[in-house]
Order: sequence, then C-alpha cells, then structure tokens
Amino acid sequence: MKVLISGICGHMGRELARLACEGFAGSSLAGGVDPFAADDSVFKSFDDVNTDFDVIIDFSNHASAKALTDFALSKNKPLVIATTGHSEAELEMIHKASESIPVFFAANYSMGITVLIALAKQAAALMKNAEIEIVETHHDRKLDAPSGTALAIAEAIKEQRPDSNIVCGRSGHQKREKGDIGISSIRIGNVVGEHELIIGTQNETLRISHSAASRSMFAEGALNAAAFLIGKPAGLYKMTDLI
Repeated sequence: MKVLISGICGHMGRELARLACEGFAGSSLAGGVDPFAADDSVFKSFDDVNTDFDVIIDFSNHASAKALTDFALSKNKPLVIATTGHSEAELEMIHKASESIPVFFAANYSMGITVLIALAKQAAALMKNAEIEIVETHHDRKLDAPSGTALAIAEAIKEQRPDSNIVCGRSGHQKREKGDIGISSIRIGNVVGEHELIIGTQNETLRISHSAASRSMFAEGALNAAAFLIGKPAGLYKMTDLI
C-alpha cells in the first residue's frame, strides 16, 4: 500500500511518514504534499504530484479540503481525512467526494476514543436526567476549538438526546439550561490530547476520560484506516466501520 501524505511536514505528517517507511500496516511512503516544504523531495501542491500511489492520507489543514478532494477524485483514489475544523461547505465537499470514491473521515483515529464515544451514548441513554459536560485539553499550537473529537462526542450524545444543545465555553451570568452539553477547551504546553466526559446528577458523578500518550496512536489509526479502504466501494467510512 503506497501512501501519499498531505501535510507531510507537520507533526502528524512526519510521524505518519516514519511509520509508513517502517512498513506499518503493510504501507510504504509514496511521497508527500506540503506547501511549507523546505526541500524538493516534497511536492508543493497536488498539481506537482507525479508519483504512483494507492491512497491519500490528509493531516494538513481543513482549508485544503477543496484541493484535496478535487485531486483524489481526479486520480480516483481512496482518501483518509484526519484533519478537523472543517466548515459546513468543506464538509459538503467531503460528503460529495464520498459518492464517487471511498473516503474515511474521523475526528479521532484512536480506538480508545471510539470506545469512549460508545460509552457516552450508552450513558446518555441510561442516565436520562443527568447533566453532561466535556472537557478537552490540547497543545498550544492547536488551531480549532473545541476539538473535533469533543464535538464528535457531543454529537453522539445528541443522537440519544435530540433536543439537547451544545454550548462551547461559559462566561458571564447565565445558569446552565436543561439539555445543555457543555464543552470546555484548554490549550497548554505540549499535551497530545485529553478528553473527559462528566455525567452528573444531584447525587452522583460519573467521569470517563481518555489521554493520548503519543501521536503515534493517531498515525497508526490513519494507516489502519487506509489499509481498510483499499478495495472498498465509494462511500463515507468511520471508525465504527473499521472496528
């Protein structure tokens, strides 16, 4: 499986390239695309790509969604998107692309987060009157807040509680409304990623948390997703499909 990496010069792109060069999940590195590349070994844009590859993995920026999906469609290649922070218009591009090619799109490629989301849905269904808050912490270089993972957890809860409202951050003088799903974001240091789900009533509190110890976890998940996509028909795939 020859992998083309979009955003290869970033932290995650470099980790992904390292694992691909080591042959993780049967992969090899076909090349990388990054406008911030400092040398000629990396393609500056998709227009420059002149190498053969089997799948594209994107760890760049949500703003590249149009160029990324246009390129994948033009080459008729599977696409793994591991970038977050997309606008509604960019999400529409991704969904449209999945009608013609296989696209794997997840806010988080961690198996543990996939389990946490499943537990969140179950807890929301069983503890019908409990209040729910989400706290996420990431490194100080992360651009989007709240994290895509925190939003994915909140959206999973909304599947069980359709009338709930997602509230990002709190300030001022306003009480918590019934049905709120609060999300608080912390940006500090070099934290890879921490998410805590807090479910409470007047008499008890349940906490479910996940901490990422290394970025390798996300890169491994993306490569597993890429291997999963090979040979799949057009469609939009997610972590629950992989497991």
